[in-house]
Amino acid sequence: MELLRANLSRVRIPEPTTRIYKQECCISFDTPKSEGGLFVDMNTFLAFGKECVEWNFQKTGNRVYLHIKQTEKPVSEDRPRKKPTRLAIGLEGGFDNNEPEYEEAYNIVILPDYISLPFPSVELPEKVRLAVDAILMAEGAERKEQVASWTADKKQISPYATDLQQLDHGVTVPPSGWKCAKCDKTENLWLNLTDGMILCGRRNWDGSGGNNHAIEHYNETGYPLAVKLGTITADLDAADVFSYPEDESVLDPLLGQHLAFFGIDFSSLQKTEMTTAERELDQNTNYDWNRIQESGQEMEPLFGPGYTGLVNLGNSCYMAATMQVVFSTHSFYSRYYKNLSLKTAFEAAPADPTVDLNMQLTKLANGLLSGKYSVPASEKDDCLHAANSTPTTKQEGIPPRMFKQVIAASHPEFSTMRQQDALEFFLHFIDQVERVNSAKPEADPSRSFKFGIEERLACPSGKVAYNRRHDYILSLSIPLYKATNKDELEAMNKSKAEINSEGKEMSADQIIRPRVHLHDCLLSFVAEEEVHDFYSTELKAKVTATKAARLTSFPDYLVLHMRKFVMEEGWVPKKLDVYIDVPDTIDISYMRSKGLQPGEELLPENDNGDLAQSKNVLADEVIVSQLVSMGFNHLHCQKAAINSSNAGVEEAMNWLLSHMDDPDIDAPICQDARSDGMLSSLVDQSKVDTLISFGFEEKIARKALEASGGDIEKATDWIFNLNVSGSSDMDVSSSTASTVDSALPDGGGKYKLMGIVSHIGTSTHCGHYVAHIYKEGRWVIFNDDKVGVSKNPPKDMGYLYIFERLNS
Repeated sequence: MELLRANLSRVRIPEPTTRIYKQECCISFDTPKSEGGLFVDMNTFLAFGKECVEWNFQKTGNRVYLHIKQTEKPVSEDRPRKKPTRLAIGLEGGFDNNEPEYEEAYNIVILPDYISLPFPSVELPEKVRLAVDAILMAEGAERKEQVASWTADKKQISPYATDLQQLDHGVTVPPSGWKCAKCDKTENLWLNLTDGMILCGRRNWDGSGGNNHAIEHYNETGYPLAVKLGTITADLDAADVFSYPEDESVLDPLLGQHLAFFGIDFSSLQKTEMTTAERELDQNTNYDWNRIQESGQEMEPLFGPGYTGLVNLGNSCYMAATMQVVFSTHSFYSRYYKNLSLKTAFEAAPADPTVDLNMQLTKLANGLLSGKYSVPASEKDDCLHAANSTPTTKQEGIPPRMFKQVIAASHPEFSTMRQQDALEFFLHFIDQVERVNSAKPEADPSRSFKFGIEERLACPSGKVAYNRRHDYILSLSIPLYKATNKDELEAMNKSKAEINSEGKEMSADQIIRPRVHLHDCLLSFVAEEEVHDFYSTELKAKVTATKAARLTSFPDYLVLHMRKFVMEEGWVPKKLDVYIDVPDTIDISYMRSKGLQPGEELLPENDNGDLAQSKNVLADEVIVSQLVSMGFNHLHCQKAAINSSNAGVEEAMNWLLSHMDDPDIDAPICQDARSDGMLSSLVDQSKVDTLISFGFEEKIARKALEASGGDIEKATDWIFNLNVSGSSDMDVSSSTASTVDSALPDGGGKYKLMGIVSHIGTSTHCGHYVAHIYKEGRWVIFNDDKVGVSKNPPKDMGYLYIFERLNS
């Protein structure tokens, strides 16, 4: 007690706004349930596991800690699992995780000798008692920053309901026996509240559902509201009313009178159909996605180093699948696990390690790769379960809350609980890793994914231009016309037409999907394509040029993105229902760029010495306007059109989504036209010398500073990230490539498949992501916290494919 009083000056009573960590160690995944419990620093209110608390004492000198230990209560019998009635976790009526109850014990611990004083105790100094009470009463920072309960947004009252026009066509809707007015569908029917038309709902991604007649009717008439028949009862608030202009389920406060207009007595109707929210809830409960998740098969669970699952934080499967693949690469394994200990990372971290990306990456790497947390749940407190349950082989997994908080801090979408695109997350993650390792680029593990792309533009004049850029993913279109099963598809379509003519629908197991070989997708990337309205500085006119792309370097890990999501007419996103035949090994040696060839003559620059500037001025406004109409920034859309050579909206959108986080994305496109002499006179020689000291040639350094207005940081980004084209007096095209790409990893073109990120759902922003990784001679499935041997990896259903380069 005297020792405690001697250290009272280091004990703080937290304010209501103080961030208090008490549910998880800041640098490991230990919790109060762990064997050693959790130690809360009573000065900083950071939490540490038994292994890490001494490191904190050595770093800060803080000696007084609140020790929290949770012990599972024995349960006499299994609790019955209740069926959820709302889309929520941890709330009344939501998903019941069947989690056990725990008893908590508290002690005041003084380091370094771990002297323990029981709490509560009247003998403790008042300051300590007040501080502990405040810690225990406060909501943990972990819970504040990562809301544990996940629930669907509340429905809002539709503005279209108040003054809804209803047309008297003499329609009276019967209480049962409904059928679509345009087909034979008798389920998933919607009553348009304006004209009384009964039509079927939307077709689902797998062919089930309706035939889209209800939404087609809205597109033709503009009648805004429809109610789903079978969901109408005396409780009108539970009815499923959909607003087509708002594209979401809404509340209609006048639904009773709107129904009465068509002779519907809602008080006598019984519920026969699921609402949209219930259908979504049903999907989340059942996870009826057989192939990707390998459902229906007995899965052999795996435990140990490299086989740790990640707890789903609420629509975080995109992050879990991506990070499992990333930490299966040698580069990230070495940087954040093999060559960096938790203690070293903590010593180098700022005072608050929860906001340091390097620290949280090291924490995540240790959690995934050490095997410490990859043990069967039944191994914990076996004695508690022996009398009332059979041992399980499921692991608990680790929750990547602090990592998500840090990686999402600079991105408004990833900080939400909504589902996200795994590709967008991967690119954002790589960008953040590159930034935190900028001081030591040689230690940057993201370089293992980086490669150069060279585009050759050929003008009808016979002259050429070369544009170069860097990327981390190779985005591939899928040439459906190259399907290898055309005969089967033709036969199926013929059979489908016959079945439909009889008023029936083809069953899901009869549907045949097109199969395209990955080699054909790679060939489509390097194939020549026409670029319309290309401004030729040789002919001084807009012409049709040809463009072909090649790689200037081959990365250690090649990430292939399959463009399964395309835009249909009317800007409706559609997912291509296609299988990709992917071999275990590929050879992309034929995709190597050759650079400027003997006899080729470069296109001249325009008057101000910048070929790219002429292209900047001539961004295709049709492409730009279409992208702007989808909600993108106008300047960003112009850059997307320019950097995709005005090839089309899809190409521009792919470029835009891949470069949203570029440091120069908001930089103006054009500078005022100035002569080379004027530009050169504006360049500070000391800045040129600085860039030369970075290893760049003087010509390149001067050119970069001219293009960036003399800003060294922007000039560096210009060299590494912006397209550079050649000129007649200075072969920027060749010298830049050799200068920049020499810093990238490179090697042979033979690769082996080592990872697959698969997606199921109608959009990248909904559905579910799963990872399959080739480890120790077998395929392993990582489905959130479930890890096991994969008996049938869905190689033909991948969204992202990760290939590892074979050593030459």
